[in-house]
Parts: sequence; structure tokens; C-alpha cells
Amino acid sequence: MSFWKTKSLAEMTLSEWESVCDGCGRCCLEKFEDKRTRKVFYTSVACEFLDVETCQCSVYDNRDIRLPKCLTLTPATIKQYYWLPRTCAYRLLSEGKDLCDWHPLVSGDPESVHDAGMSVRHKVISARHANQKRLEAYIVDADI
Repeated sequence: MSFWKTKSLAEMTLSEWESVCDGCGRCCLEKFEDKRTRKVFYTSVACEFLDVETCQCSVYDNRDIRLPKCLTLTPATIKQYYWLPRTCAYRLLSEGKDLCDWHPLVSGDPESVHDAGMSVRHKVISARHANQKRLEAYIVDADI
């Protein structure tokens, strides 16, 4: 049986924990939150360190140093990140749900997240190329 079906997030090894990430890149998008309603608005602007083609962080091992505002998901903190996409594997598992069919652990193919159109590949720009003073202009209505 698949480890994510038999172990809680807290019971996973570091390797298993890391493999739960589907590689969609959505958590790396700039976001705005309406403080009154807590509604989160995603933009089409990705963190400057997200490789928008591979959807991988270019400074992953040092991200907390290079970008102190970068959040590190842990089993203890996962629920406080209510803004995670509905399809986020960490969110799904923490809510007692199963992984999506296109998740690389289910499909066996690391490209399946991209093939299914669930990643930010070809949908976003790097923060390096965005007008940082007008990020609101990049808000998108649809799920990225």
C-alpha cells in the first residue's frame, strides 16, 4: 500500500514528505488577502526563485536564507496555510483526502502534474519580470 495512505504527515520520513509535493508551483505565487473576508487572490506572478518552466525552486535548500518570507510547510503548521490550493497534496492529506490521479506519486510520472494543466508552467511570469509596484494588476480569477 502507498505510504501516504498508511502514514500521517507527521509519520513520514523527510524523503516521503518531500515527495508529497506535486510540483505545481502554486504556493510560490504572489497572493493578496482581503483581511476582512480572508479571501485570497492569486496573481500570475511567481516568486523570483521559482523556475517557471520546471516549477522547482532554484534555491530550495537555502530558501529561508535567500527569502526569509518563504514559508516552510510542516505537519504542525500545514493547517494555518488555509490559502494553499484545494489540490495541494499536503492540504488534501491533512484533510483526510486522497491524492489526485495526476499526482506524480499516483501516476508514476513527474510530468503528470504539468500534463494535466495543474501546474503554473506556461501560465505565470517570474517576479523578476513583473512590475512590483502594480502586483494587483496580475490578480487572476481562475485557478492557476
